[in-house]
Amino acid sequence: MSLMALLLLPFVGSIVTALLPTRARTVLAGVAGLVAAIAAVQVMLLFPQVRDGDVLLETYAWVPSLGLDIVLRMDGFAWIFAAIVTTIGVLVCIYARYYMSPDDPVARFYAMFLAFMGAMLGVVLSGNLLQLVLFWEATSLVSFLLIGYWHHRVDAQRGARMALVVTGGGGLCLLAGVILIGDIVGSYDLDAVLASGDAIRAHPLYLPTLCLVLVGAFTKSAQFPFHFWLPRAMAAPTPVSAYLHSATMVKAGVFLLARLWPVLSGTDAWFWLVGGTGAVTLLLGAYTAMFQNDLKRVLAYSTISHLGLITLLLGMNSPLAAVAAVFHIVNHATFKASLFMAAGIVDHETGTRDISRLSGLIHAMPRTGALALVATAAMAGVPLLNGFLSKEMFFAETIYVSSYPWVERSMPVVATVASMFAVTYSLRFGYDIFFGEPSTDLPRQPEEPPRWMRIPILLLVATCLVVGIAPEQSIGPALAAAARPVVGGELPEYSLAVWHGFTTPLLMSMIAIAGGIAGYRWLRRRQARGQLLDTPGVSRLNGRQLFESALLGLTRGSRAFLRVFGTRRLQPQLFTVIALAGLLALLATRGMPLEWGDRARLPPSQPFVLLWIIGMVCAVGAAAMAKFHRLVAITLMGGAGLVTCLTFAWFSAPDLALTQIVVEVVTTTLFLLGLRWLPMRMEGVPGRHPLLGRLRRGRDLLLAILVGSGMAALSYALLTRPAPQSISPFFLQRALPEGGGSNVVNVMLVDFRALDTLGEITVLGAVALTVYALLRRFRPPAESVARPAQQRAVAVDTDTDLVSPRRDEDAGGYLLVPAVVSRLLLPVALVVAAHFFLRGHNEPGGGFVAGLVVAIALLMQYLASGTRWVEARVPVRPARWIAAGLLLAAVTGLGAVLVGYPFLTTHTAHFTLPWIGEVHLPSATFFDLGVLAVVVGAVLLILTALAHQSIRGHRQQQAPHATANPEVP
Repeated sequence: MSLMALLLLPFVGSIVTALLPTRARTVLAGVAGLVAAIAAVQVMLLFPQVRDGDVLLETYAWVPSLGLDIVLRMDGFAWIFAAIVTTIGVLVCIYARYYMSPDDPVARFYAMFLAFMGAMLGVVLSGNLLQLVLFWEATSLVSFLLIGYWHHRVDAQRGARMALVVTGGGGLCLLAGVILIGDIVGSYDLDAVLASGDAIRAHPLYLPTLCLVLVGAFTKSAQFPFHFWLPRAMAAPTPVSAYLHSATMVKAGVFLLARLWPVLSGTDAWFWLVGGTGAVTLLLGAYTAMFQNDLKRVLAYSTISHLGLITLLLGMNSPLAAVAAVFHIVNHATFKASLFMAAGIVDHETGTRDISRLSGLIHAMPRTGALALVATAAMAGVPLLNGFLSKEMFFAETIYVSSYPWVERSMPVVATVASMFAVTYSLRFGYDIFFGEPSTDLPRQPEEPPRWMRIPILLLVATCLVVGIAPEQSIGPALAAAARPVVGGELPEYSLAVWHGFTTPLLMSMIAIAGGIAGYRWLRRRQARGQLLDTPGVSRLNGRQLFESALLGLTRGSRAFLRVFGTRRLQPQLFTVIALAGLLALLATRGMPLEWGDRARLPPSQPFVLLWIIGMVCAVGAAAMAKFHRLVAITLMGGAGLVTCLTFAWFSAPDLALTQIVVEVVTTTLFLLGLRWLPMRMEGVPGRHPLLGRLRRGRDLLLAILVGSGMAALSYALLTRPAPQSISPFFLQRALPEGGGSNVVNVMLVDFRALDTLGEITVLGAVALTVYALLRRFRPPAESVARPAQQRAVAVDTDTDLVSPRRDEDAGGYLLVPAVVSRLLLPVALVVAAHFFLRGHNEPGGGFVAGLVVAIALLMQYLASGTRWVEARVPVRPARWIAAGLLLAAVTGLGAVLVGYPFLTTHTAHFTLPWIGEVHLPSATFFDLGVLAVVVGAVLLILTALAHQSIRGHRQQQAPHATANPEVP
């Protein structure tokens, strides 16, 4: 299996699980676990290829001209992370089968879980920094969905939003830092970046680059002062916490620090920023964890502390400290994932996670208790467990750190005190819950969970024991392979022996254990006296309150800004936009005199002048008639649009002319549907002076004349100057031989600039879905859909009375075209659309025009025959059209990648068919078909959503108590 197949496997599994029955827990767990297991086995099989420092590399051309390629890269460090992501993923899939309730939508859980696994694999396997940022943000988005999985709970909503805002904002800073790195190195390729450490550290932009990258890493790994989001994320289901918040997502930040350690470390700025942040986070997280009463919050703050420990190690500028950091990353993932699962079992079996209510559970669940106690001891750093080994390496590095004297003296103290706190909160998690008299006031009677629910914990705890007892034989080769790329290729000397004699690190461990026990007894005495555990000294430093206060301030500021500068009326908005645009354009011309060129003028063409006189008359007439009759104004606007179409054809742009004329039909339909939404005219209404309306129209006319004249003068100045060097020859020469088509415009859209087109249709689909979402529950104002008789005498326009004498209640509007004629036109229009589509690569046409023709043909059925008749005979699902179009366009591009060409590269086939002859079939045809589908879906979704809202608004006015279905077909 290639690295690309390894990366795509979880995403494919995510799609498959999303399509399975949502309540089939066993099937879903089996499918998700099988996908994760296949990925884990493949990762394990790749170890011999990276053990000795070799790098697996796969490159797929994306945008070679910009140096952007899809690069998948696996070295020893990426391998160890991929192993953590996949193996713990398998265990969480098994555990979640028994944890999740039968009432939960489990298909959605496993689909998002596998999608997150794929995003995390994308982060660790990326060989291009921009690609890494893309997957980095994907982890933030999918984690938002996982944390807010129980979206009916307020704490889940707030926790998910907080995590997304903090980590997403950090991702934007990381993107800026990556762009600076690419600018310094001249490439975003990871190998090139890793080889340019000296150049980056010596560059004047090193410090801002470092700060931006660190903000991204600190927000993801919950480092101070961004640590507050992680405890709030504990509202997620426990399988999510066991995976995201111990083994994967929160490890992404320290992964990035370790990955860029050869590039960014070795400076004083790195030492103080990374080491200082890690030290503060280590102490603050451990101290706060001691005073938590919720099991998962204890684990959350302890996770923050351990992440601070790893960050501190990476900040010491020592290769041996970097090795210790990699070691602790692996150890922490094993014991913390098992502890989260144990906490979930306790909650699942007792109905509470409140430590003050839990006691003596070892009697009811001895097996679970034994496993949890071993994992807790590993977290506390007890000898013969894996946590002890990496913590001893940490102690040794704090002793031999080289810096200012006060740093050298304080660092061992900080490490020892933090370890004391770790022992204390470990005792609270283990001793308080499982020892003592059994609790009698629990919501549920505790008992051992199903065996397979304990199996994942058993395997993780066994790993803690094996690594703690025989580290050299178990983790030694993997640790060496993982640490070698972090330190730059040459490993320092270190020992994984369990016993090193009576050394200072051992003494520090003993002091930490003794001090932790004393601290635990002190807390027990406080509880016995009835004193609350309120985190003395730092209880006022509430990051959540600061975050929510900042959001509240931004919200209030935005509302105040809208009250001052905002309006719901379209006319003032357009006036402001056009006036500001004109002012900015005028300011941009300072120092650049507007002069006419000396290019030879052509004599005016009388037909063309006459054509534009007609267009100007239509435009002025539309503006004038808007005061009296909107339907007439729309008709005149259509006349001006038709003149524009003829102008494009006049200047030999048939593609533009063809596109413009069908766009005119769609926009005219849009305006007709929107007539019902418009408020009535205010002229003649008592209490409103007519002079105000005249002044407003005079102001608008003045602005139109000024902006129009400026644009005309600018256009004339440009047209009279010699034409600059054009890029047209490039496309004219390459359209047929390289793009396989003679229609240069279409070849540009589906080949040379296909990536732009893919982005544009993606935006089009997103806009259509957004419009649908906004309209599906909105109702137009009552006065805009059925005006009372007394207001009709006041209103100036009577548009809705002049459309047609007959109504169709199902269509909700007046009929413009007889139903029989529109039905006969449907097959003709579809044939015309097929003609435009098939000829588009060589003649004027293409998927965009064909899609608009299909949409217009279907809209005519709605207008003439009504919604129910059309849906009964021609069921249209616009959202599916959009999804199918985007998928087809993307798959077409990926097809080129799979055969070794850049994304969306066109290939042309020629073959002969009986009775037809030679057929010219470029692969861009399928991309163009995707464009057609998206255009059809977007146009129909927007216009039918608008039409349905008008229908409901009208019916609501007639029957206020009726309930309308908010769904749009």
